[in-house]
Amino acid sequence: MRKTSPRCRCPWVDLNKPDYIDYHDKEWGIPVHDDRRLFEFLTLEAAQAGLSWYTVLRKRAQYRLAFDHFDPDKVARYDEQKVQELLGNPGLIRNRAKILAAIINAQRFLEVQEEFGSFDAYMWKFVDGKPIVHELRALSEYPATSGESDALSKDLRQRGFKFIGSTVCYAHMQATGMVNDHTVDCFRRQEIIAGYALHCAGKGGST
Repeated sequence: MRKTSPRCRCPWVDLNKPDYIDYHDKEWGIPVHDDRRLFEFLTLEAAQAGLSWYTVLRKRAQYRLAFDHFDPDKVARYDEQKVQELLGNPGLIRNRAKILAAIINAQRFLEVQEEFGSFDAYMWKFVDGKPIVHELRALSEYPATSGESDALSKDLRQRGFKFIGSTVCYAHMQATGMVNDHTVDCFRRQEIIAGYALHCAGKGGST
């Protein structure tokens, strides 16, 4: 067991990688309700399939530029000429199937927005509108999937989304705060819980 301290971090964080630390400290696990941010994470996590998250994280800035800052309306209209441009971009993961999946997923994303009013409203219903908080103590305790990610993946795949298996969905849920998987001794765990409680209080207790 690692000694608890104000700056103890989750065991998956490589302390030799400042950008990884920054991502953990400032983004990972914070509840996201902005549709464009949700589309960004969905696109990056689909691109990650079979790779490490750090590989994608290092390319994130290039993805933002190449994919019109993750505007789903624009990505949904990409044609074959744009696909070839993306495949020639050395700053991206140049996998044709994954690039096509990003375009298809943008199209399906817009359909979900149309049906539910926002992708946020659709996504968060799989956790009843509030984060699931786990009590993890070691790297070995981190799950790869959950019942919720299974259900989300199944529904997304039925809607036509690609590269969106349960493992990808669980990573998405962790990143966007649908699941708080900061370990019990990580300094960010309680900060995020407190921030969410403050957010709910500001909304009159609603989620």
